[in-house]
This record gives sequence, structure tokens and C-alpha cells, in this order.
Amino acid sequence: MKFRPQKPSILDESAETLSETLKSEKIPGFRAKQIQEWVYKKGELSFDAMSNLPGTMREALSGKYAANPVEPVLWKRSGDDTHKLLSKLEDGSYIETVLIQAPMVGVGQEKSRATVCVSSQVGCAYGCKFCASGLAGFKRNLTRGEILGQFFRIGERQAELGEVAAVREDHVPFDNIVFMGMGEPLANFDAVAGAIESLHSDWGFRFGARRITVSTSGLVPEIRKLADIGIPIRLAVSLHGATDEVRSKIMPVNRRYPIKELLEAVQYFREKHNRMVTLEFILIEDINDSLDQATALAGIAKSLHAHVNCIPYNTVDGLQWKRPNMRRQEKFARVLKEAGVSVTLRREKGHDISAACGQLRLKQETVS
Repeated sequence: MKFRPQKPSILDESAETLSETLKSEKIPGFRAKQIQEWVYKKGELSFDAMSNLPGTMREALSGKYAANPVEPVLWKRSGDDTHKLLSKLEDGSYIETVLIQAPMVGVGQEKSRATVCVSSQVGCAYGCKFCASGLAGFKRNLTRGEILGQFFRIGERQAELGEVAAVREDHVPFDNIVFMGMGEPLANFDAVAGAIESLHSDWGFRFGARRITVSTSGLVPEIRKLADIGIPIRLAVSLHGATDEVRSKIMPVNRRYPIKELLEAVQYFREKHNRMVTLEFILIEDINDSLDQATALAGIAKSLHAHVNCIPYNTVDGLQWKRPNMRRQEKFARVLKEAGVSVTLRREKGHDISAACGQLRLKQETVS
């Protein structure tokens, strides 16, 4: 069942739909541009503060639209400077948003790069065996406004802490955006594509497409559809298994869209956007960390000219999986490097604040 808020958020509107709505209310179309300048250029969601609008109009709009539908419940900060926000939505659902701050090579700043990882669904229906997001099941898709509301809350957090990204191309207080939080972004295609439009458009945040990444577990038709939206964002594919046998054990989606079909869709995306694709590969002890898997993964990555992120498994309470030891991780990555593949062996971040997707939400709903 599709969630319908009591009042839509102003963040649910595009330039086109807002103009149409105002027109139906007998409000001149140029007011849409003024409103969106307040929202996206000044970060102001309260109509009361929009001083260049007539008072009667502000009152009418306040009655029609909600502001930010994402209400912060809990902030946690890890020792490695990962921040995690647990938020509550109008229907009582909980979602998570993560802010990762890290030094950037060659820049003399302690915190010079900020990446925001947003959720697109409440829970997840895809049942990846190693992930906390789906442990409490799937509840619903987020609205466009609920996705965008997470960015505003992260910006508020950075302002409170006096920690704003030092290097960026515009006014937005973070450098990179990844749709890699709770849920499968491409299963909520319209809202995610709408949020990307608001992020990238001239009337919106004007955020560079190359700094926006959508991660998917492998929804083949939607990967092709994403390639065709006309905004050259980046794609990350949660592969996690280099053969159908291994991948199907931990990712049920592989039974519907096996690796051959997935790679054809990824190749289509890569050719359409002329951008390097990233293959995400969570290393799980005795499941997918063999050198045979590394060799097979190297072949896939070379065929796509893709970068590989090797990510040691982030332990989740209630799941039996373990991460390989450091030596095993390095051996796996070395096979890729020696095959000429661009590879990064990630180090765990945010473990002390349950930063793996869905963990905070699961804990909150367990005690609520």
C-alpha cells in the first residue's frame, strides 16, 4: 500500500509540479522559482521565513505543505568520525542516514570530504542474507520528500558541529551522495529518480551528477531505465558473489537476474554514461572470500573496466556471518591487483555506532 502523508512536503515538488500546483491555486507561476530558491539555495523550509512572498500566500502554503518530513530521533558519532542519524517519519517508521567524513589526500584539512549515505525504503524486500536492512521486513517506499529531507538534516547537523566540507563545487555542505542506505533504491525508482532530479537540477541543489552514486543489488530492467534518465550519475553494483552459485546463496535477487543478465545491463549503463562502474564486494569468511572467487571477480571487473570495492563484512547482531582475517582480505585484493583491476580494500567505519544499514532502526523498533 502506498504511503500518503497528511500533507505533502514542499520537497516532494519538482519545478514543473510546483508551478502546476500554484497555478491551480491562482498563484502566479514565478512564485515557484522564489519558493525553490528559498528551499534549495538558502535551505529554508518554513514558509513563514520566505519574506518575499505575501503574508496570505505564506499562510496558505503553510496549510497545504509540510516542511521536512524527516524528524531526527538519535544522532550517534563514532570514534572514526562517522555520524549516523536515526529519524522518525509521519507514520512512525524509522530510517537511517549516515555521514562519513574523511581526510582527502593532498588537502591539509582534518575533515575535507563528506559523503552522505541515504535510505530509500523502510526496510528491504530483497533479503540479502548478510544485511540488517531486511531483518524486520519491508514496510514501504520513501517519498521523494523523505529522501531529500535526509540531506537537509545532515546539513543542519554539520552546521551545528561547525563541520562543513572544505572542498565542494557549490553551496551544498557535503561532497558526495550515495543511495546506499536502507532499501533497494531501484525498487523505489520514481522517488529516487525524482530526488536525483531535485539534487542535480538548476532549480534544485545543482549537485554534480558525477558526485551522485546509486547502488543496486542488481535489478536489471531498472538499471537500464536509470541509464536512460539523462543524468550521468554513477552506478555501484552490489555483486558480492562472482559466480551464480555463490551469489545466489547470499543474494536471492540473483535467481531472478543472474550474473550474465546483470552484466549486460551494467555494460549498457556504462556505455550510455561513459563512467566507470563500481562493483561492491563484501568479503564474508568461507562464503565468497576464496581465491577462485577473486579470480572470477577479476574477470568480471576487467570485462566492464570497473573499479572494485572490497569491503570486510560489518558484523550484524543476529547473523552468523564473519569477516575474513586481514591476511585473507589482502590476499583476495592482491589477486585483483595482479590481474590489473582497480581495487580498494575498505576499512570498517562506524562499527561502534552500528553503522551497517538497518542496525539502529532494528534496535529502535525492538525496544519501542
